[in-house]
Amino acid sequence: MNYEQLIHETALADERLLVMTAENRALIRNLPGPLGPRFIDTGITEQTMIGAAAGLALRGRVPVVHALATFLTLRAFEFIRTDVGIPHLPVKISAFVPGFLSDGNGPTHQAIEDVSLMRGIPGMTVFAPADEADMLAMLPAIWASPDPAYLRVNTRPSTYQHEPFVLGKAEIVSEGKDITILTYGMLFEQALIAKDLLTEAGYSVGLVNLRSLKPLDEAAVLNVVKGGSLIVTLEDHFQTGGLYSILAELLLENELTAKVLPLALKERWYKPGLLSEVLEYEGFTGQHIARRIGERLGDGAHSFGAKTKVVENEFAE
Repeated sequence: MNYEQLIHETALADERLLVMTAENRALIRNLPGPLGPRFIDTGITEQTMIGAAAGLALRGRVPVVHALATFLTLRAFEFIRTDVGIPHLPVKISAFVPGFLSDGNGPTHQAIEDVSLMRGIPGMTVFAPADEADMLAMLPAIWASPDPAYLRVNTRPSTYQHEPFVLGKAEIVSEGKDITILTYGMLFEQALIAKDLLTEAGYSVGLVNLRSLKPLDEAAVLNVVKGGSLIVTLEDHFQTGGLYSILAELLLENELTAKVLPLALKERWYKPGLLSEVLEYEGFTGQHIARRIGERLGDGAHSFGAKTKVVENEFAE
């Protein structure tokens, strides 16, 4: 089962579901024939697509819209906020190549502020699966929800057997006394590598796949914070407005403090290249992550293994 097969199967079972795209058919190229008039390509017009999706949702449809993440969240932001957010319509946004998955593209095509923008819209839900299996597990619940939703599409091959998806619940991979890595999206695979390297070095390491940034599994995060370990927020997003900011807001609301190491893009875009090159240059391979955490803990002399091998992005340009 892949994304296209799942949305096809869902559309056949629920006539309310429509598939829309702004001339981005990478995930849905075989659906125009089977879905007929329920497949709508508006051309390179993200704003028009969102406006049309809102109108269709007002008439009882459930539009699933597709385009590059950066153009959806920036070019069409006003339409998402005003046409979808204010009336709280069940428009489902599938954002293609978010974060580092836009690896070969320069800053104009890098969606690394998308979580910040989307979570700021009242009622909007925000999801970031760790890999393709994680995404396929969460999509039925997302599409069935009455809420508008933003999904960071991730078709990376699965390297981990995930727990069943529960809306609003994080996946606790492991619990740690020394370090806990909080992450979401495609960097989960590098977090797994970092966890293993740090464990081999003698640390007790926790790892949490948040899956959902909004709603956030606050209980799971607070439980980690109260455990007293170093909290690492790991994300392919600007440091401002993403997971680091989400954690800070939660700590302030609960009058708590914690030792936190943010691993994110601080006041910079990333240098484009193959995914392996981006992760290596920007310091987000499993080995780099482990080393940066070790340095924070005063273990700067440890090499943390050989260079991490990265499977290249299927949609690299």
